[in-house]
Amino acid sequence: MELSEYQRLSRRTAEYPREAWLAYPALGLAGEAGEVAEHAKKAIRDDGGEITEERRAAMSKELGDVLWYVAQLASELDLELEEIAQTNLDKLLSRQRRGVLSGSGDER
Repeated sequence: MELSEYQRLSRRTAEYPREAWLAYPALGLAGEAGEVAEHAKKAIRDDGGEITEERRAAMSKELGDVLWYVAQLASELDLELEEIAQTNLDKLLSRQRRGVLSGSGDER
């Protein structure tokens, strides 16, 4: 599935208060990303850093929720996921070519 198709189709399931058009998907994204992090923490704490098949399946579901919220936030901001993805990849490849992939700061 193409990102543009996912973004378009996922809008059919976007039901939240219109007055919360920015806050709702942004807060949802933060919450779902936290759930992914929680699974990573539990893998370290409970499973010796190994990812069980059950944990992998749970994390896949949470990552799907992260993707949904990213798509809704992008749509609310009139942005296209494919353009966001390409711009991000271009930025990372540029950093890699220039030897500044690691480090800190957005403008490196």
